Amino acid sequence: MTQQHVVAGVDGSLVSIRALDQAASEAARCGAVLRVLYAVPDRDEAGPVLASAAARVRERHPHLPVETHAVEGDAVRALARESADAVLTVVGTRGLGGLAGFVLGAVSTRLAARTRGPLMVVRGDCPRGDHSDDDRCRDVLLGLADDTDTEAADYALREAETRGARLRVLHSWTHRHTTPEPPSPIPATSPGQRRQAALYRAEEAVPRFALAGMRELHPGVEVEARTVRTAPAHALVEATRDAAVVVVGSHRPGGRHGGHPGPVTHALLHGAHCPVVIVPGG
Repeated sequence: MTQQHVVAGVDGSLVSIRALDQAASEAARCGAVLRVLYAVPDRDEAGPVLASAAARVRERHPHLPVETHAVEGDAVRALARESADAVLTVVGTRGLGGLAGFVLGAVSTRLAARTRGPLMVVRGDCPRGDHSDDDRCRDVLLGLADDTDTEAADYALREAETRGARLRVLHSWTHRHTTPEPPSPIPATSPGQRRQAALYRAEEAVPRFALAGMRELHPGVEVEARTVRTAPAHALVEATRDAAVVVVGSHRPGGRHGGHPGPVTHALLHGAHCPVVIVPGG
């Protein structure tokens, strides 16, 4: 039986070193092999970078199995290919100030739209990661677009269980032609009021349906669910201030790989205060 592995994309930059450290922590936490990957035009160039990366990991995690691989060609294609069999793929990005190293040219953004397995993006300017001293920021945050985000919900529950953390579920929504106030306790009378009340009830139920049948499999995980009516991107970015990691789903019509991540994912990649995990769905 093939052992599970976590993939880390590196290039020797400070940003990729931060991603490497996070990937090593994730691999150690779930008992996986760490596979360090460097995509370059010439494989000979990768030797020193990969050797340095392996030495760093072994110094910090002496018992963690480490593999290093140099591949020729495009980094996005190489990492997307590796992600198909990985429990997690980890890359770095500089964040709002631009992209650095092997993520130059928006590789992290392109990979977010092409990954075949869970992808973690670690911002180089993110103030918090696995080594944060702030004990308040231990929660796993799950951002739900709708009740079809079952793959992301499953990943978030397992991640919270592995970390021994609480799972905070946030569903944020906006619709035209609805008032910003929550439904009145007074029974709706007009057809418009009844439609709006039904809409609110449906949106409030999204977390419950997305997690249906899963919570029983992780009885030790404390779950706190919340539905808010505001712009999803803004709500999630703000919620990451108190999270160790945020998990979101990625939906591709027809299962296609490519294109661009949605506005919420894009906002998180450039503004989240913690690492972002993107879980591809149907």
